[in-house]
Amino acid sequence: MKERHLGRSGLLVSRLGLGTMTWGQDTDPDEAVAQLVAFAEAGGTLVDTADVYSDGDSERILGHLLREVVDRDTLVIATKAAIRPNGRYDGSRRHLLRALDASLDRMDLDHVDLWQLHVYDPATPLEETLSALDEAVASGRARYVGVSNYAGWQISKAAAWQRAWPGRAPIVSAQLEYSLLSRDIEREVVPAALDAGAGLLPFSPLGRGVLTGKYRTGIPAGSRAAAPRFADFVQPYLDEECARIVESVVTAAEGLGVSPLSVALAWVRDRPGVAAPIVGARTAAQLEAILDSEDLTLPNEIRAALDDVSDMSPAHP
Repeated sequence: MKERHLGRSGLLVSRLGLGTMTWGQDTDPDEAVAQLVAFAEAGGTLVDTADVYSDGDSERILGHLLREVVDRDTLVIATKAAIRPNGRYDGSRRHLLRALDASLDRMDLDHVDLWQLHVYDPATPLEETLSALDEAVASGRARYVGVSNYAGWQISKAAAWQRAWPGRAPIVSAQLEYSLLSRDIEREVVPAALDAGAGLLPFSPLGRGVLTGKYRTGIPAGSRAAAPRFADFVQPYLDEECARIVESVVTAAEGLGVSPLSVALAWVRDRPGVAAPIVGARTAAQLEAILDSEDLTLPNEIRAALDDVSDMSPAHP
């Protein structure tokens, strides 16, 4: 798998990242082993988790695998903090540094390679939140820092603050939802991230699974949309406009002799500023299908057609 620099930093990451949000919940430890082994054997390096995923079990499983299955030094380990177990946002220095220590304890690590602010907390002064990033890097508990789910102005403000004084830890990444079905971040977030030198780490690059084409004729049993706790997550992408985009992806895939999944993933992977889409899978078989997209580069004509059909900006009079 090819590598890219994360933003303007020196950190190299595989151009696909492995997401672990389902580990400990929909993905059992045995499947997690198979996923991580397949990912590492394919040359993948970036593994992304968070302290709140499966109430910490995602980090616990990952930590076990780093001790028993895959050499930790071959991977770039990323985690996040700023959400309490009760769902409340907390960007206070107290909470963040305690959360980082707890993450390191669950994974049995002395540091993570990338530590990210999971959300923006408007109730805490931004300079206080960012001071926790500086402490994490200065103490050696994190090598690099980034943000997640930040608006464009929030990225710009955080990046400018960190650049304003020597010794502060620069923001090197921004993780947000981005796919052919979700291009809103191109208006403000992408320009802000590019200006700040932060590499984009898109999550849900397959449009919450819709871009695979599996919902074209209904909601299959066993799919996420069929599960009550995920139904509202998938539903926004099951309207007529999204269906039109999915059909275009399917048509492109048929012409190229590849899967719709590969077309959708290659599109977002090679967008300006993208370092690595974060892909998640419930099973190793699903991950293998995702890894098969690595060799696909979309022809310019198909990329332009997909750009056009998925452009949701208002038409000019």
